[in-house]
Amino acid sequence: MTISSISSVNCVLFDLDGTLIDTAPDMVNALNRVLEEENCSPLPYKTCRSVVSHGSPALLELGFGQDLPPKENERIRTRFLDLYAQNLCVDTKLFSGMDNVLDYLENSGIFWGIVTNKPERFALPLLEEMNLRSRACSIVCGDTLAKNKPDPEPMLHALTQCGCSAENSFYVGDAQRDIEAGRNVNMMTVLALFGYIADGDEFDSWGADIKIKQALDIIEILETYNQSCKA
Repeated sequence: MTISSISSVNCVLFDLDGTLIDTAPDMVNALNRVLEEENCSPLPYKTCRSVVSHGSPALLELGFGQDLPPKENERIRTRFLDLYAQNLCVDTKLFSGMDNVLDYLENSGIFWGIVTNKPERFALPLLEEMNLRSRACSIVCGDTLAKNKPDPEPMLHALTQCGCSAENSFYVGDAQRDIEAGRNVNMMTVLALFGYIADGDEFDSWGADIKIKQALDIIEILETYNQSCKA
């Protein structure tokens, strides 16, 4: 799919962690608190940041390895999630420039929504605290439906709630599954390079239509596209 094949852009959907919102500080803080409680050394933020997109299983594996007995793993995971739930929005914030992007979309009459694999238990209270929940035309979380990304069902559900078509929409994400999810429904895909991408990730092979280095690039893309449509 190419941007020239879109007749108009009426919807932009976002991944949450690592794309719309920088949640890594609070997730890493919760991990390090658990590590300290278990008499383990805390990990540097830089080591953990790129793992945040993959959720609690990946973070706990990073902190405790792969050899925890199942019961011990579940106990620690429960404690980690409880700590995170109690501190969802301490250091978490929108990525730089993203507030301007959301204002631009709303002022331009472009719907925006969220499709994330983050469970509702965390995503919805976080978005409420950040005054974003009522602004989004759709919020699809990891447990809203029976399936999650990269399956196309969450994407299609969000588009239906926004009253928009995939062919006239963008999906912005920072992980391979985000690009796969967008491509699975024939959406234009935008890879957020400012997100939680590890040094070894071969993101050029993910097939994103557009790559951006900062959130404000979204406005530039839309303005360039709108000008080309009017020409």
